[in-house]
Amino acid sequence: MAISKFKILSQAKDSFSKSDYKNALEKFASVLQNFPNSQEAYNGVILAEMALSGEGGAEALFDYYEVLREEDKEQADIIMSEILKNMDGSLEKLKEVFSEPLRDRVELEDGILYKDFRTLVEEGGDFKEIFENIMFSTRVIITQKEDFVDFLDKLIEHDFTDMALTYLENALSVYPRDTSLRKLLKKLAKGKIVEN
Repeated sequence: MAISKFKILSQAKDSFSKSDYKNALEKFASVLQNFPNSQEAYNGVILAEMALSGEGGAEALFDYYEVLREEDKEQADIIMSEILKNMDGSLEKLKEVFSEPLRDRVELEDGILYKDFRTLVEEGGDFKEIFENIMFSTRVIITQKEDFVDFLDKLIEHDFTDMALTYLENALSVYPRDTSLRKLLKKLAKGKIVEN
């Protein structure tokens, strides 16, 4: 019996949105069995499996995928496949980034504090130029969550999209429901579509 690919994909996405990952996985898998070339079903299976195994960030990636698909379905499938291929499941945890004692543990000579970096930029420097110079010689040390969000926003604004996406994937694995991170993900999605 032929199945309606679009109807079942729609049901699968609906299940995923309602956090019924088991049902979503079954529906995505049934589409994939009947339509082995369906990139959307394939990506859906991986995202549902991630969500079922408690992998943080699966919901945010699913939302990101949906935003991308609204703009350009084919491009969205390619972008999401790339992201999923590059994720190794061992996303480093960023909780320490936002913990207070971090600053005491960091050797400040190994990097520049984000607030000092921001001061350099505000004093008339060009973000891209200053960041590229720093990136090759030292590291930017971020101790506040607000600074991290600001930093990601600036990376997106100045076309460091791949780097911003890597940071976002890691951050969302720790804070999957964070609204400021999800907003940045949507901003990044819109930029990726315009760019391609």
